[in-house]
Amino acid sequence: MKRYLSIILVTLISQFSYSNELPIIEYKSIHHPVISKTGMVVSQRQIASEVGATILRNGGNAVDAAVATGLALAVVLPRAGNIGGGGFMVVYMKDLNKTIAIDYREKAPSAAHRDLFLDENGNYDKRKAQFSLLSAGVPGTVAGLHHALINYGTMSWKEVIAPAVKLAEEGFAVPHDLANILASENYKRRLTSNEAGAQSFYKENNENYAAGEMLAQRDLAWSLKQLRDFGPKAFYEGEIAKKIVKEMERNGGLISMEDLKQYKPVEREPVEGTFRDFKIVSMPPASSGGIHLIQMLNMLEEFPIKELGFGSSDTIHLMAEVMKRAYADRSKHLGDMDFYDVPFSLMDKKYAKELNKSISLQKVSPSKDILPGDPYPYESPDTTHYSVMDKFGNVVSNTYTLNFSYGSGIVIPGTGMLMNNEMDDFSSKPGVPNGYGLLGSEANSIQGNKRPLSSMTPTIIFRNDQPYLVLGSPGGSRIITTVLQVSLNVMEHEMNVAQAVNSPRIHHQWLPEVLMIEDGFSPDTVQLLEDKGYKIYPSRTMGSVQAIVKEGDYFYGAADPRRPNSGAVAP
Repeated sequence: MKRYLSIILVTLISQFSYSNELPIIEYKSIHHPVISKTGMVVSQRQIASEVGATILRNGGNAVDAAVATGLALAVVLPRAGNIGGGGFMVVYMKDLNKTIAIDYREKAPSAAHRDLFLDENGNYDKRKAQFSLLSAGVPGTVAGLHHALINYGTMSWKEVIAPAVKLAEEGFAVPHDLANILASENYKRRLTSNEAGAQSFYKENNENYAAGEMLAQRDLAWSLKQLRDFGPKAFYEGEIAKKIVKEMERNGGLISMEDLKQYKPVEREPVEGTFRDFKIVSMPPASSGGIHLIQMLNMLEEFPIKELGFGSSDTIHLMAEVMKRAYADRSKHLGDMDFYDVPFSLMDKKYAKELNKSISLQKVSPSKDILPGDPYPYESPDTTHYSVMDKFGNVVSNTYTLNFSYGSGIVIPGTGMLMNNEMDDFSSKPGVPNGYGLLGSEANSIQGNKRPLSSMTPTIIFRNDQPYLVLGSPGGSRIITTVLQVSLNVMEHEMNVAQAVNSPRIHHQWLPEVLMIEDGFSPDTVQLLEDKGYKIYPSRTMGSVQAIVKEGDYFYGAADPRRPNSGAVAP
């Protein structure tokens, strides 16, 4: 166990190093959201938010804008925006008075098996699991975005993909953070390890792009034009599919033409819970985010968080205790519910009461003493997120990913498309941590056609039966706790949305036994936590929340300053 704890801590520290290009934000006492009466789009790239806002301005609804934004991010945010990955979308349609969860998570190729990433000695092989074509799941983004559009949008596929085609073909000005990342030794080595990656992101002779220079992606433009002209069929059966399969066969990948043809997104019932007077609606498995967000809110509902105050040592202690118990349960009980009987009773308030019996305000519960619970008697990371609300009352919360920044780092020749490395989100070997330090069990073992467990937490929160707050975040294992804290900042601490997003965050995931804390908390608070027995790990920025609050006739949008060049844009 000690060996595994050290592996997890080293893994987490390495994950933080992926964010070294991100600034530590300066927290201020007053934060001002973007305000509009006509809708809002908030994403991790200003230029993509502008694409979505233009769609709203031209009469499109939130789904039209969300699909256009997602396709644009595939061009301007290559480390996470994608057509070679997958994700989750939660949609509220006003005219239907219904919330829909669209699962377009990647699936394991049919030839995948539980020992896929073990070497001849039965040990986990990191390179295979994270940086080879074996690490790629069957991508779902194209199918998922198209499914959302044709079922809930109002515009044509050609209309919403047109801005992305233009951005890829004509190029966009390279922002400073993208220039810095591409020039960094770690990423440059990965992205130039295959010729197609070098051609996509570097000049001749692998020369770097400087900030402000135009980056055109000719091969990606070709792929987007194929999608424009032939729809998803181009990706799953046509010319793009042929290029994917050819590269898989050439370099030892598993994705076959039949895997691509058989891929379908799935509509699922969202998970629902309550916190005081609010209704929480989020994503069900294969995302663990919704279940554990609601589980943690159920537990915290019993404590006077508001009276204890934001950022107090008592509030942080209670949140950490709740987080540990939820992540312990995640390690045992969560997986693709098409393959595993996930206990939704984890969200039962009676179960929360039982877990709370072991929490003391005065002392820390050692992680070694916390085991996954038994919820059955109580029946009742690099990713990106964007949020959209329109003037018609519709809402979209969408989180999608390649897994690590730039996924596996492998570009399929001729397509300009980075492949995901989502297969590492499976439990390659029960009890051994994945790339984000998370432990898993048989529930999340590798099986053909199975979706790997995710932490993505696209969420819509209702007040008085009306959409009130829409949010989500990237951040790997820290996604769920990030969404939890911003939600509490709005619901319990009554912050405006910008203050809620900008405020400092913590994270505890059960193992390792460390409390991660962003800059911005009082030194006295940190000292009190250390006195209580916490091992403090000063953290760089956690997550990148893109959130909108709707109050009365006004939309209030906030793009997280933790990631450069994000933006909240009104139509």
